[in-house]
Amino acid sequence: MGFLEFTVKSLVDHPEEVEISQRETAEAIEITIKVAKEDLGKVIGKNGRVIKAIRTVVRNIFGTPKKRITISIA
Repeated sequence: MGFLEFTVKSLVDHPEEVEISQRETAEAIEITIKVAKEDLGKVIGKNGRVIKAIRTVVRNIFGTPKKRITISIA
């Protein structure tokens, strides 16, 4: 998940506050991104375009047909 951490830290003003946690179950990989309150808009983007792009790239890089990947922002 180094790619995801690098990408998110590049987008925000407070990279030291970025925390990425991952939880894996039998059918899914759940990733939670925590950023500073002021940086939420930068990670989400206009109409959610930035987070959609991040989700697409992460799913294509790390996804498998057997496991679903979900990414949420806290």
